Amino acid sequence: MARRTPPIYSGLVAERFDIAILGGGMGGYPAAIRAAQLGLSVVLVEEDKVGGTCLHRGCIPAKALLQSAALLDELRHADTFGVTTGDVHFDYSVAGRRRDQVVSQLHKGVQFLLRKNKVSVVSGRGRLDGAGRLVVTPPAGDAVEIEAGSVIIATGSRPKQLPGNPADGAVILTSDEALRIDRVPASAIVLGAGAVGVEFASLYRSCGAEVTIVEMLPSLVPLEDAAVGGELRKQFEARGITCLTGHRLDLGSIERNEGGVAVTVAGEDGKEQRLQAELLLVAVGRAANVENIGIEGTGVVVDRGVIAVDSMLRTGETGVSAVGDVVGGFQLAHKALHEGVLAVEAIAGRDPHPLDPRLVTRTTYCTPQIGSMGLSEAEAQAAGYEVATGVMPFRGNGRALIWGESGGFCKVVADKADGTVLGVHIIGHEVTELIWGPALGGLLETTAFEMGHAVAPHPTLSEVLSEAALAVSGEAIHI
Repeated sequence: MARRTPPIYSGLVAERFDIAILGGGMGGYPAAIRAAQLGLSVVLVEEDKVGGTCLHRGCIPAKALLQSAALLDELRHADTFGVTTGDVHFDYSVAGRRRDQVVSQLHKGVQFLLRKNKVSVVSGRGRLDGAGRLVVTPPAGDAVEIEAGSVIIATGSRPKQLPGNPADGAVILTSDEALRIDRVPASAIVLGAGAVGVEFASLYRSCGAEVTIVEMLPSLVPLEDAAVGGELRKQFEARGITCLTGHRLDLGSIERNEGGVAVTVAGEDGKEQRLQAELLLVAVGRAANVENIGIEGTGVVVDRGVIAVDSMLRTGETGVSAVGDVVGGFQLAHKALHEGVLAVEAIAGRDPHPLDPRLVTRTTYCTPQIGSMGLSEAEAQAAGYEVATGVMPFRGNGRALIWGESGGFCKVVADKADGTVLGVHIIGHEVTELIWGPALGGLLETTAFEMGHAVAPHPTLSEVLSEAALAVSGEAIHI
């Protein structure tokens, strides 16, 4: 099928494509590029900016600010390395400009890649309008009609709001608003201790705010291995962050006042506390964007708020696939990217390998960082495995000590029967850069023996991976 020159839409136009993609985020735009590489004609429909939440309201701007905060923390302790800096001052507005520059550069890069691959991009809000048909409403002008052999829904997700108390951008914020405010709050209550919550708690604390995290489950980062949550709590509390796990917020208690906002929280014992802060950051998860995209009355099934798909990302409607946050699971940019490519290759008649959720890496950029993949120890046990684990603390790692960052550890979870690595969980300095290695090992079905005998360079943080793997069988050298 020949690739064609992208049309310029003006007014009501009908055009047929091999694939139409609804949404230009991390699920949509890589899918469009891969489709073009395979010689398919493809149109990408996006109502905002290509790059989606990750680039404009999530991963990239958040990590840019966290990098500024990490440098601030490092400079505060420069004297321990023999470096005299004098007084260290933090200008949040400059950090914000740098954040925007990073986002702008990457946005231009995505636009270039779409042009390079001759992807047709239509600006507007799209919705299904019968089999193989989309209608796009642009910001101005007439609607655009598009016909396609296949459609991929990649509409992403949005932050969940508190019932009766939506974000106002002033004292109640979600991550969207928090990334755009031009100040560091003097104090903050962070509701939710998942990745978003702990990253903002870490950022605010590095910038000098008084921070309290409220989490209804017993542990910080409750989707991670319990040992990781315990270590993060220890390090957060050492930094002065108050961690109220096992606490629920009374929605009826939220009060906006001159000082910002006050809320009442209660622990598992029923004991209540009244908290006051300049702002309340709501980080209680994300909702899939399944509304107003034309799936009503089709075979597309929404189950518990997300679109149901098979292993090839196909929905119950013939010719319609869905990828990314809108299908649930780990709501992560890199997972969406892989799903987008997989969906296109399936449509193109290839035989792609299904994405195993256990191989999806998770990274959290608080201080300390977290990197993980696969099953936690508890999940492995619940799945019926007899589990063997190995743990290597960073205090025994030369590079960590040189860096002045000896907190944290690497934990390997393995099947005791044959040594297959079931999960790897790391918490410490810059460990998000380490987790790809275990992900490759997981894809290749590595064992703890193989991981332990891979030769890691010295001195590097990567040595904790082999040492933790060797510790599974009691063979680690530096413990």
